Amino acid sequence: MNHSEMNHSGSGEVPAGLKAATNPKYKVGSQAVIQADHMPGMKGATATIVGAYDTMVYSVSYTPTNGGQPVKNHKWVIHEELKSAGAEALKPGTKVTLEADHMPGMKGASGTIDSAEHTTVYMVDYTPTTGGEKVTNHQWVTESELAAK
Repeated sequence: MNHSEMNHSGSGEVPAGLKAATNPKYKVGSQAVIQADHMPGMKGATATIVGAYDTMVYSVSYTPTNGGQPVKNHKWVIHEELKSAGAEALKPGTKVTLEADHMPGMKGASGTIDSAEHTTVYMVDYTPTTGGEKVTNHQWVTESELAAK
């Protein structure tokens, strides 16, 4: 999967209805080490926790609205970033419309849920281990993708 066009930094805005975690493992303002490798320079980077939220998190496959190549198993889209998702958790195989705007052609795309998990997701700031500009308000890293610093 090519994340070269991914919008690594975000606005810091969170979707309507997203609830802050009541007792996250990593508190806002604390630091953790990113174990995920969603994009180059992420794994091993020190993250500062900007936000922590309890929600359903999904990996999804979708075809971009801008005619790009199909994206398989994109991590992560949260329940609140799915159009008309309803109150109940969705199961793998469910067809969805993405409201997330993490990558060009993502918003409004039709997709399928590959996996679903209830967890704490984090918005983080980090400087890539490969150098380059600091990434701010990156959405999303799951609790299992972070380690104590």
